[in-house]
Order: sequence, then structure tokens, then C-alpha cells
Amino acid sequence: MKKWIRRLGIGIGGLLGVVLLAVAVAYGVSQRKLNREWEVAGAALKVTRDSAQIARGRHLATAVSKCTECHGADLGGTVFIDGMPMGVLIASNLTAGKGGVLPRYNDAQLEAAIRHGVKPDRRGLLFMPSDEFQHLSDEDAAAIIAYIRSVPPVDRELPGSRVGPLGHVLHATGQLPLVPAEKIDHRPRARRAPLAGVTREYGQYLVSVGGCTGCHSPSLDGSAGHAPNITPAGVVASWSEADWIRAMRTGKRPDGTAIKDPMPWKAVGMMSDDELRAMWMYLRTIPRVEPQRAS
Repeated sequence: MKKWIRRLGIGIGGLLGVVLLAVAVAYGVSQRKLNREWEVAGAALKVTRDSAQIARGRHLATAVSKCTECHGADLGGTVFIDGMPMGVLIASNLTAGKGGVLPRYNDAQLEAAIRHGVKPDRRGLLFMPSDEFQHLSDEDAAAIIAYIRSVPPVDRELPGSRVGPLGHVLHATGQLPLVPAEKIDHRPRARRAPLAGVTREYGQYLVSVGGCTGCHSPSLDGSAGHAPNITPAGVVASWSEADWIRAMRTGKRPDGTAIKDPMPWKAVGMMSDDELRAMWMYLRTIPRVEPQRAS
């Protein structure tokens, strides 16, 4: 009996050693990815900071691209994920107050952070949805920068983000895309948005820069597992345009049930009727993806 107990102990010890080795390797791979540097010059945008540009930037930051969902209504930063052993992710204080990062960024560096997900030290920002924001037009990116610079200083010192052991393993194996800069074409180019209006093209633009694909998946079929299928075959198949607008304004589906977090319906609901109609027009014309049935 003692011999078998000893063998069992050796086996368990060997297994733990293999696990620890795998975690160490994953940590090394993940850390190299986190330390990778990108050469991003940053676009020279026309940031005028006039009242119209600031108002447009405020609308984009609160309703369309939803910067305030992570950085807070005052842009003073928040702890938006606190879940060790996965990690602790902090949305920075974007103001010029104590603890704020704004004084360290010029306009080109802000553009690089927003559309490329790259910090002034050339490393990637964690969990910054720049793979979606990369589609922002030059005009809209400039408006967001103008708005950020107009926000009153907020004194809020926050710790830095930390990736936990499980986060490192998932990142190393490609299951947790912590650095969206890895998925972006960083070559300089001009970006223009379709003319604003109730059109499929403008609806596609709003969906692209609004973060919809981050939760609903690039095809909007919910295959990423975080949100429902919103293609014409999905949960909104029986909705009307009026149902869609009402749901985004009230957080209630047509059957009266509540739309659950993390769907940012309150932010989407601040969009104009024409913007919501354009989004609906686009959603009704994307390819159908039939919901997957459990086997």
C-alpha cells in the first residue's frame, strides 16, 4: 500500500510540475506579446476644438463609440474588470486632473491610442477596442480628441492594469485578445465616413465604430458567445423598426422582457432616431446566420 501511495504522490507531483511548466511557458509567450512594440506615427488630424466639433465628439464618446462606458461619464477612469486570476483591467483617467494621462499625450498620440491601440511607448493598450475604433473617420477621430481635451480635470488616481495567471494562459493561446493592436493594419491612410443619413452605408459605419462586433461577433451572429444573434435570423427577426428604436430607448424587448447587461442600451438610446434607423436598415440587410441548435 505504501508503495502505491508513494507512486501516486510522485505522479501527482509530476503532473503539478507539468502544469507549472505550461503556465510558465504561457506566461512567457503572453508577456512577449504584451511587450511587443508598434511603429505608429499618428495621423495629423484637424482638431479645432470649436463648439461644433466638441459637441460631435461628446455624442460619439457617449452614444456611438461609448468611450464613457469604460472610462466613466466624466472620463475620469474606472476599474471595469476586477477578476483575478483572470486579471484587473483599468480604464485610464483621460483628463488632465491628478492621475490623468491627458498631459502625456499630444493629438497624434491620442489618435494612435484611439485608432491603433498603441501607447506613446509603442506598446499596445490592453483591451482597448481599437480594432473597432480603427474605422472612425478622420473627422470623427478629431472630434473625439477635441471632446476629451474639453472635459474638466478629474482628480482620480488609479492603479495600472494587471494580467493574472489565467489571463496570461488564455492570451498566450489566443483565447483572450488582450492587445487589439495585434489585429489592426497600422499603415497610414485617410479614413472617411459615409454621409450621415438613413442609409445602409451609414448604418454599417455606426455598427462598426460602435462596438457591436466586439460582443455580437464580426458576423453579428453571436458566435463569440457573449451576446445574441442579431442577424435577420436571430432574436430581432420578428422586430419592426419601431420595436428596435423602442428597445434601445427603454431597455425593453417587444415582449416586455428587460435587455440584460452588458448590452449598453442606455448609451445606444442616446443616438438620434436617424442613426438608429440607419443601424436598423443595415442589420436587416446583413447575411442571415441561422441560430445554432444544441445537439
